[in-house]
Amino acid sequence: MGLTAGVLPDRDVTSEGTVVTSLRDARRRARIRLTAVFASLVAVGMAAFSIEILIGGSAELSPDAVFEALFGEGTVVSRLVVWESRLPRALTAVLVGALFGMAGVVYQRLIGNVLATPDIIGVSSGASAGAVAVLVGLGGTGIAVQGGAIVGAVFAVLVIFGLSWKRESSTYRLVLVGIGVGACFAAVTSYLLTFADSMTSTRAMRWMIGSLAGTQWSDVALLFAALALGVVAVAVIDPSLDAIRLGDPLARGLGTRVGLIRVAALLLGALLAALATSVVGPIAFLALVSGPIAARLVRQGGPFPAAVVGAALLLFADVVAQSAPFVSPVPTGVVTGLIGAPVLIFLLLTRKADA
Repeated sequence: MGLTAGVLPDRDVTSEGTVVTSLRDARRRARIRLTAVFASLVAVGMAAFSIEILIGGSAELSPDAVFEALFGEGTVVSRLVVWESRLPRALTAVLVGALFGMAGVVYQRLIGNVLATPDIIGVSSGASAGAVAVLVGLGGTGIAVQGGAIVGAVFAVLVIFGLSWKRESSTYRLVLVGIGVGACFAAVTSYLLTFADSMTSTRAMRWMIGSLAGTQWSDVALLFAALALGVVAVAVIDPSLDAIRLGDPLARGLGTRVGLIRVAALLLGALLAALATSVVGPIAFLALVSGPIAARLVRQGGPFPAAVVGAALLLFADVVAQSAPFVSPVPTGVVTGLIGAPVLIFLLLTRKADA
């Protein structure tokens, strides 16, 4: 009896451990299935949107003509339209959407607030101011404008976090400071445009709204390199961001260098957003909505699901922009603004105030 009584608890513990392990495995399999379904649906959607971009536009092509042009056949005009205009545009949409999606989640995880994204807290406004300063003041194009956008974004980060940093401060303090700094950069940008000629001003204004028109293969190459490096950097830094979300003391206890990770994440998010902004302009709300949507589709979300959602959203927005029934084509940033504004209002109304 004594032996039996001593063995039974061990069997109970073993049984409970088996049940816990089984439940954990079942949840893992469910997450894998959900992720696979999510990836499949998004892939199908992105393929459909890409095909629509290749077919639609001012010079509408048939699916057969697009297919032939992709393989170097068909007419000279169809090959020129597909290879020099529409294919770079579709790829740019994918890459820019992914960059904005990752940048948004990096900031949301670091700061612990879904409103703290580059487009909301002023980083994108800083990038716009830097790019317009180069465009108007120096007459620069291409790499010079992209460099100005990066410098402007980094400067905006330094100003925002310099003004908002305070021990035990609310994350809403940072958001409010960022909105104010963003408004200042927007005012500077508007002032700079008063010195531009009509052609430069029109070009800058269209860029500031956010447009995929006129993108080239050189833009695709830059964005692809930025995304490849960004994926590696985010993969390295994301586990540390998860630790920081548990609180600085616990993160330090887990061996995380909190100060270094925080600075690295701030600069990484700014660079990702600035590189995307430098090519197509500050696409409104894309960084804001990608993360929350991904978190609802895939449990806990993360930077990479957000990148996929961002790419799909921008492709969809560009299809809508080119298919507008009244004025065509509409700048893509207008469509993302119409999508993102209700999401922002929803987040503001449902978000509980910080302590």
